[in-house]
Amino acid sequence: MTTATVVGGGPNGLAAAITLARAGVETTLLEAADTVGGGIRSFEGIAEGLIHDHCAAIHPMAVGSPFLATIDLEKRGLRWRSADVECVHPLDDGTAGVLRRTVGDTAAGMGPDGAAWRALFDRPVRNFDRIGPSMLGSLLRVPRHPLALAEFGAPTVLPATALALAFRTPQARALWGGVAAHAFRPLHEPMSSAIGKGMLTAGHAFGWQVAEGGSGAIAAALAAEFLDLGGRIETGARVTAGNLPATDLTLFDLDPAQIASILGDRLPARVRRAFGRFRRGPGAFKVDFAVQGGVPWTNPDAHRSSTVHLGGAFAEVAATERTIAAGRMPEHPFVLVGQQYLADPSRSAGDVHPVWSYAHVPGGYTGDATEAVIAQIERFAPGFRDRIVGTAVCSTTEMSRYNANFVGGDINTGSKDPLQLVFGPRITLQPYDLGVPGMYICSAATPPGPAAHGMCGHHAAERALKKLRR
Repeated sequence: MTTATVVGGGPNGLAAAITLARAGVETTLLEAADTVGGGIRSFEGIAEGLIHDHCAAIHPMAVGSPFLATIDLEKRGLRWRSADVECVHPLDDGTAGVLRRTVGDTAAGMGPDGAAWRALFDRPVRNFDRIGPSMLGSLLRVPRHPLALAEFGAPTVLPATALALAFRTPQARALWGGVAAHAFRPLHEPMSSAIGKGMLTAGHAFGWQVAEGGSGAIAAALAAEFLDLGGRIETGARVTAGNLPATDLTLFDLDPAQIASILGDRLPARVRRAFGRFRRGPGAFKVDFAVQGGVPWTNPDAHRSSTVHLGGAFAEVAATERTIAAGRMPEHPFVLVGQQYLADPSRSAGDVHPVWSYAHVPGGYTGDATEAVIAQIERFAPGFRDRIVGTAVCSTTEMSRYNANFVGGDINTGSKDPLQLVFGPRITLQPYDLGVPGMYICSAATPPGPAAHGMCGHHAAERALKKLRR
C-alpha cells in the first residue's frame, strides 16, 4: 500500500491528509503542538466559560471552500453562525461603512456608492459557483469559466487605492480599505485589491460566519473526517532532519524555512535559494479581552456585527499599512476586532463576553502594543477600558511559538505581494513541488494563500497523487 506523511496539522495539512486518505493512501499526520488545527484552534480562558479563538476567527473563505463542501460538516459537529451584520468600519463622526449579508442590502445603505458596489460584486457573487474553484485554486491553471473569472479578477490587479476611487463617500471607501488591509500590504501596490475583493465576494456569497463553539470546531471536524478514513494523527511530534519518516509521499504544511531546515541538501539548489529569499509579511499583535456588557460602540451597527475594523478613514488605513511595511510602528495601528459571541452566544459567560482583537504591526515587532489596541477601541467605543475584566496578550514572538509558520507574527505565512501571491515561495508553474521525488509543500505559503479553506493542502495532495499515478 502507498504510504504518506503529512507534516503539520493546520487546515491545509488536515485537508491534504483527508485527500490522500480518500485515495486509499495510508496516511499519518504529524503535528508538533499538543492539538491539531494550526491557526484554527480555540481556548477557554481569561474568565471561566469564555471561548476565544487563537488566530483565525471569521471564515467567509472557509464557508465557500470547495474542499470543505465535500465533508458533511454538521455530521462532524461543525455549525456556522452569523451575526446580524457582517462587518462594520466606524469613523470618528459616529458613522460607519457597513457590510450586510447581500450585495443589494449593502448597496442600499451606501447612498451614492450603491451602484459602484453593485458593479463590483453583484455578478461575481451570482457567478460564485463558477468562479469559486478558480478563486481558490492556483492562478496558473486555465480556468473553466474564463470570462466570468476575468470579470471578477480584472479589478484585483489594481492597487486598493485605485479601486477606492470608485467610491465617493468616506464610509464606503473606509469599508473597502479595511477589508483590503487584510492583505497586510501597502494599499498603493499592484494587486493589493486581490485579497479584499476575494473576501468580500465570498462573504456576500456565504456570509462572514463563525464556527459555533470556536474555530477549533473546524479542526475537530477535519480531524474526525480523517480518522474515520483510517488516518493516524500523532501530536507532540516535531519533525526534524533526523526523524522524518520514510514514506512514498511527504507533504509539508510548513513555511519554507522549516522545510529547508528539515530537508537541507536534499532540496535542489534552486529551491534552497528561493526559500532563502522567501519574503515575510508584517506581524499581528493579538489581545483577547473579557468584557463586561460588551463593547460600548458609538456606532449602533457595530453592536450587531461579529467583525469591526478600526483604522479611521481610508487615507489613514493606507498610511498605517505603509508605515508597518516600512518596519515602523504607527501611533494608531489598524485593529481588527472580533465579536464572535454575537453570532455564537455559547462563547460568553453571562454578561461577560470574549472580544478578540489584533493590531497590524511590523514583522518581528518586539514592543507591547496592548495599550495602542485598547486606545484604538476606546476611540470608537468610549468607556471600553472600564469594562475590561481580563486580558490575554499574544505578541509577535508568542505568535511564532504558538505556530511556527507565523514567523515574526506573520499570520499570512509570507508576504502576499504579486509574485508570492501568484507563484508561492518560488517562481514555478508547479507551486506545490519541492523538486524532491514524492515531496510537496502544502502550507498557506502556496496558492491560494491564507484562510481556513484547506485548498492549499487539497491541491498539493491532488498534485502528489497525479504524479504518483504516472
